[in-house]
Amino acid sequence: MSDAHETPAVPSEIPPAELEEWLESLDGFIAASGTGPTEQLIARLVERARRAGVPVAATLETPQVNTIPASRQPAFPGDVALERRIKSLVRWNAMAMVVRANRQAEGIGGHISTFASAATLYEVAFNHFFRGKDAGVDADQIYFQGHAAPGIYARAFLEGRLDESRVHNFRQELRATPGLSSYPHPWLMPDFWEFPTVSMGLGPIMAIYQARFNRYLEDRGLKPKGKGHVWAFLGDGETDEPESLGALTLASRAHLGNLIFVVNCNLQRLDGPVRGNGQIIQELERAFRGAGWHVIKVVLGSDWDPLLEKDPEGLIARRWSEVVDGEVQKYSVSDGAYIREHFWGKYPGLATLVEHLSDGELAKLNLGGHDPVKMYAAYRAAVEHDRGPVVILARTIKGYGLGEHGEGKNVTHQQKKMNEDELREFRTRFGIPISDEALASAPLYRPAPDSEEATYLRERRAALGGPAPARRVHCEPLPPPAPGLFEEFFAGAGDDRKVATTMAFVRLLAKLLRDEHVGRYVVPIVPDEARTFGMEALFRQCGIYSHVGQLYEPVDAKSLLYYKEVRDGQILEEGITEAGSMSSFIAAGTAYATHGIPTIPMFIYYSMFGFQRIGDLVWAAADMRCKGFMLGATAGRTTLAGEGLQHQDGHSHLLAYPVPQLEAYDPAYAYEIAVIVREGIRRMYEKMEDVFYYLTLANEPYAMPAMPAGVEEGILRGMYLLHRAPDDDSPRRVQLLGTGAILEEAVRARAILGERYGIAADVWSVTSYKALHRDALDVDRWNRLHPSRAPRVPYVAECLGSRRGPVVAASDYVRALPESIARFAPFPMTSLGTDGFGRSDGRKALRDFFEVDARHIALAALAALARTGVVEPPVVEQALTDLDIDPERVNPLLR
Repeated sequence: MSDAHETPAVPSEIPPAELEEWLESLDGFIAASGTGPTEQLIARLVERARRAGVPVAATLETPQVNTIPASRQPAFPGDVALERRIKSLVRWNAMAMVVRANRQAEGIGGHISTFASAATLYEVAFNHFFRGKDAGVDADQIYFQGHAAPGIYARAFLEGRLDESRVHNFRQELRATPGLSSYPHPWLMPDFWEFPTVSMGLGPIMAIYQARFNRYLEDRGLKPKGKGHVWAFLGDGETDEPESLGALTLASRAHLGNLIFVVNCNLQRLDGPVRGNGQIIQELERAFRGAGWHVIKVVLGSDWDPLLEKDPEGLIARRWSEVVDGEVQKYSVSDGAYIREHFWGKYPGLATLVEHLSDGELAKLNLGGHDPVKMYAAYRAAVEHDRGPVVILARTIKGYGLGEHGEGKNVTHQQKKMNEDELREFRTRFGIPISDEALASAPLYRPAPDSEEATYLRERRAALGGPAPARRVHCEPLPPPAPGLFEEFFAGAGDDRKVATTMAFVRLLAKLLRDEHVGRYVVPIVPDEARTFGMEALFRQCGIYSHVGQLYEPVDAKSLLYYKEVRDGQILEEGITEAGSMSSFIAAGTAYATHGIPTIPMFIYYSMFGFQRIGDLVWAAADMRCKGFMLGATAGRTTLAGEGLQHQDGHSHLLAYPVPQLEAYDPAYAYEIAVIVREGIRRMYEKMEDVFYYLTLANEPYAMPAMPAGVEEGILRGMYLLHRAPDDDSPRRVQLLGTGAILEEAVRARAILGERYGIAADVWSVTSYKALHRDALDVDRWNRLHPSRAPRVPYVAECLGSRRGPVVAASDYVRALPESIARFAPFPMTSLGTDGFGRSDGRKALRDFFEVDARHIALAALAALARTGVVEPPVVEQALTDLDIDPERVNPLLR
């Protein structure tokens, strides 16, 4: 018997006839109203259903077929056959240059398979979309996938931009006839590449912030508004890098309709499938849609269109939604019989759709990323979508065209060589006009300058604004800031006023922003720590940049220093993202080349979260010949009281050493900062030198003295004599070297040594160990190569050699920093530093713990004098007691 209170059964499915009526009604609405109103209708229906309590599942995923159906494709404007011939020649030359290079130099490396999969993606863009530099404000900026570089070189060779000798010496740049760099490197090829991208993941995040910076320039009136786009080409495996997808929401928040991502979905990483047990295209669609991007999927080629037309039930889309990528990869290396059984055989109705096709025809059904018609439709839709960022997910096969030993295989990424049979198969498949006799040498092929192919190439690029990629620097130098701007910093702040170097820099920044010559070009960049660094006054002075202005009343609107967002704001307040902030720094620091606009980025951040966290982006900035100032605030391991292990930086200056053209300084006083910044602006923006600067700033306030006479050269070269001991013949003297905030400890140690122990001490301000180290290495090399010439003297030896006594060098950084110049010092040198993890405590306790305070500096000086016999060991023993230093304490490096 049934329960009297049992709820009547509700049909779990709509009766087929009723369902068909609803679907026909929808079809009629679509036909009558179009896609836009239909989208609105469906959204309203979902909203109404949810209000009625219907649990409508949210979805960010569409079927794994093309977003743009054949019925909505625009006509292809080019010559399909001619463009295919050109693409085939590019394919051949890209392959040939890698094969030839590895025959010349075993193990030289190179990549064939990435471009083999992406050739159509690039060729359609080159022929119809990429705008060159001659397009002016409409020029595009293109982040090419690094591993596809051979294909970009091959096209430039066909265009006549690269001669055969350079292509012949691919990856062999040190030959008598220089070759080509392995990947996109503006430092090595400054007229060709704009953006380094092969450190995977950096291209995408840099592209996002580049597109946003382009809007920034327009909104501030520094650049006319143009129609140019930022294109970023990346691999599906590359999206595992956190930088690749980590900034997607910025692009949608900022309404970056000038940004297009193209993801080459060949389903393979370097070692195997990207998502063997999943579906990377669907996964990426969800990620991008969820971040507010417009997603265009190009999955299936034109061969599929008749099949889709005969499939009103959507069986093909259903089947594609079921198969995981590992299966799909298997299909790409299998014959038609296998595909018929395992893909098409899942449903009777599905198999019926292809019963008229042979196994050979099934195996050759093309994919969207290899179909120029499909790619043109996607690109056209992308450039016409100006409401926000667009991503194109294009399905390809890795190693496409490389034959059975490379196409679609897990090993294809490592393929560098091809034998004669494989070359013959490649040549025949793509119709390359090379004879059997010449084939074995894998020769390059370029048609005659008056050939149909060469003419078409030139005409298409001319119509689109000239060659791409191309890097051109047309930027007028800036006049210097007003002469009086720096005077207050040279004059000092007086003994009664204590100022931190961070505060001094912010004051200098505020003045630079008001300067009539450089002010409008200064770009302050801060990752959500402006108030920490005392920069909140700049909110009102300059405004925080927002493309949409301020759509709300800030909670502090009635205060003087409220959070002011404006469309023409000058400050880039990036939120909690050092990587994003550094990407903005790169965009601003290279604007002189990309836009001919000499913007001066000043990126101030928590120093611990600089080189340690974003070192790869710093290296990319160097490669791009970036300019600007990086300011590591709250620097040092003992100046940042209370923060402890994760926040205290004692090694960033050492990490700055490997970056070749980065000038690194650790100033102690306001006048040092002023001299360095003035010189940096002169070198980077008056002389247009390809350098950039790193300055560390501390938050410890102390007296800022006036600048002594004649010290500017020493500040810039790395050291100068701050306090001079009396000149006499006494051996009881030492040289104390201090940097940053620890310079004050050296000054106090000087007093201890003089008052308690009768030791005279010179005190040197070391502003840059890196500058001293680089100079010493350069001198050392010159002396080695010129054995018969009078030896030169390193600057550090020149400085210290004019004085006497052992050297004690103390800094707020690891001891390896001063040790880098120890062998060039004319006297024995003791290094004190902050090796080990930081601790949460005050400055006094921290400096005692790391043994870099005045007491330990004085003790080190006495111990050095004892080693040279100037003082007796009992004096040092007594000093341990006098200075309250425990000789048995554990080394802080080990604690």
